[in-house]
Amino acid sequence: MSTPFRYAHAAGEDWREIVQSCLKQLSGGPPATLGFIYLTDLLAAHADDITAFFREKTGVQHWVGSTGIGVCATGREYFDEPAIAVMLADFAPGSFQVFSGIRTADDIKMRKFNCGERAANFAIVHADPVNSSVPELIAGIAAKVESGFVVGGLSSSRGENLQIAEKTHEGGLSGVLLSDEITVATRLTQGCSPAGPVHKITDAQRNIILKLDGRLALDVLKEDVGEKITRDVQRLAGTVFAGLTVAGSDTGDYLVRNLVGIDGERGLVAIGDNAAEGTELMFCRRDNASAVEDMQRMLASIQEGLYTKPRGALYFSCLGRGANLFGPDSEELKLIQAGLGDLPLVGFFCNGEISHNRLYGYTGVLTLFA
Repeated sequence: MSTPFRYAHAAGEDWREIVQSCLKQLSGGPPATLGFIYLTDLLAAHADDITAFFREKTGVQHWVGSTGIGVCATGREYFDEPAIAVMLADFAPGSFQVFSGIRTADDIKMRKFNCGERAANFAIVHADPVNSSVPELIAGIAAKVESGFVVGGLSSSRGENLQIAEKTHEGGLSGVLLSDEITVATRLTQGCSPAGPVHKITDAQRNIILKLDGRLALDVLKEDVGEKITRDVQRLAGTVFAGLTVAGSDTGDYLVRNLVGIDGERGLVAIGDNAAEGTELMFCRRDNASAVEDMQRMLASIQEGLYTKPRGALYFSCLGRGANLFGPDSEELKLIQAGLGDLPLVGFFCNGEISHNRLYGYTGVLTLFA
C-alpha cells in the first residue's frame, strides 16, 4: 500500500498562528521531499516568511505554490480570510525539479526540461496573469515534456500575483517538473452544458462574430438560448457563454469564453477571445445542476483509470466557481471529497486554469498522485 501524503489547512488573524496550526497537523508521518503551498492573497506580504518557516520546521527543502483569492483543501474552501493549504509529497530524489524564470518563449528554448538524469514527463505550473504570453508559454512547456501535459493555474490576487518556486516570483511562470517515475492522473470539469448545436463561424472580425452558419450571430444565439434572456445583458453574461471547440479533441473538449457584448441592431455577438472564421462554436449554459453533473462525470472518469489508491491530489478551480456556482459551505470541495474520500488535497482558486497544453476558464482541474 502506498503511503498518503501529509497535508494541513488553517485560517486565522495572524500568519504565525496559521503556520503553527498547520505544523501541528503535519507532525509525524513519513518523510517528504516536496511541499505544495497555497496562500490567500491576504498573506502575500508574508509569503517568503511562511515558506521559510515550513522549510525549517518540516525539513522539506523544495516548495512550489501560489497566492489565490481563495485556497482549498480536502472538503474545505477559504475565501476572503488569511488562510494556508499545504501538502508534503514523498517523491524520490531526482524524480522532480522545481523551476522558475519562464517569462518568454526564448526562456523555454534555452532551458532543459529534465529531472536529474531523466526527461521531464509532466509539469505543474503557476503563472502570472499579467504576462500576456502565458498561453504561448503553456503550449511551449507542454511541447517539452514527454506526456505533453501541463496542469496548474494563474495566480489570483487583489494585489501581488505571487508564485512560489523555492522563493517568491512574479511576472512569469514557475512550478515543478515530474519524471515518469511519478504516476499521475488528471481530468478537467467544465461546469457547463450545451445550449444548442455546434455552429461554424462564417464571418467575423477579431472577437466580433457577424455570422454563424451564414446567419446573423444574434439570431442563432436567440434560437439556442431563448430570446427573453438575450434582452437581459447582465443575466446573459452570467449564465450563457461561448464554447470554442478544440480541434482534434476526441473528448468533445471546448474552451469556455465570456459573451462580452451584443449589437441588437446589426445582429452581432462579441466574445472574450479571437473569433476566427471556420472555428466551431456552441453556446453553453453554466448553472449549478450542470456543474454538479459534470463534476460527478469527471470524478467517475478519473477513478476508472486508477490501479492503486492515490496518495494525494491537487485541485485548481476558477474564481467563478466555488460558492458562486456550487453554493456556500465548501460545496465544490465536498463533492470531490464525496467522490474520492478523505484524500489529502490542496489547491487554489485561479484567474485561469491550465490543462494539457492550453489555458481554460470556468473549469476545475484535478490531478491525482498514485
